[in-house]
Amino acid sequence: MSKTNELGAFLRARRDLVRPEEAGLPAGARRRVPGLRREEVAQLAGISSEYYLRLEQGRDQHPSPQVLDALARALGLAGEAADYLHALARPAQGRAGRGRRERVPDGIRQFVMSRTDLPALVLGRYQDVLVANPLALALSPANAPGVNVLRAAFLDPEVKALYEDDWDYLIGGAVAALRALAGPETRDPHLAELVGDLSVRSHEFRRLWARHDVRPRTSGTALVKHPQVGPMRLNYEKLTVTGSDGLLLVLWHAPPGSQEAESLSLLAHLAAEPGE
Repeated sequence: MSKTNELGAFLRARRDLVRPEEAGLPAGARRRVPGLRREEVAQLAGISSEYYLRLEQGRDQHPSPQVLDALARALGLAGEAADYLHALARPAQGRAGRGRRERVPDGIRQFVMSRTDLPALVLGRYQDVLVANPLALALSPANAPGVNVLRAAFLDPEVKALYEDDWDYLIGGAVAALRALAGPETRDPHLAELVGDLSVRSHEFRRLWARHDVRPRTSGTALVKHPQVGPMRLNYEKLTVTGSDGLLLVLWHAPPGSQEAESLSLLAHLAAEPGE
């Protein structure tokens, strides 16, 4: 990821992912690029090919909001992805990296630790576990405070086995959510360390990060193949902690009366047993 031409890297990655037919263009049989050509993006956005080339090459890194809106439409970007595009074009002043210290508000910490009926934890801006209750620890080794759940997902075979059936879906969403949470602050040393480490150690992470997907993950379901209580398809919610700088409260739960709810109750009992 370029530190000096983040906008150009994002534009190149996203146009490679747009199929011509999705943009109303003929696909053709002799195309040499996987997605759209530069001149096609320029045509769709209503700007000159020469100007679009300058944007990709980093010779103009601050296009107007109107041009950015046109590019977002041409590339099929909406919501968080469109906002991310606009953020990349802002002057770098004021976008220096944040400090690494993150603090969980006392009320949120008490809420997490008081829940004995469902796994609860708090994630920092870059997916570090800051606090977790015993049931969250019993659910997955990746939920231990101090663990980075993204590193665990890509590098820990035990974690991968736990979510084996849904692993591809979960890691794709996790990488896109990391971009959404971090924003365009690529000079943040914590982010650079995390991305650099995973890029070296995981081909799959490199592939997903290069896509430049930007998508917050707020809720969903996942099949957890737990070694003690068996498979459970659980719901999860990721809630922004108000007043914090990107902290997420993560709650896992199951429909009342379901087999999954019984399995969670059994896991809670096991987690509460002395010596467990």
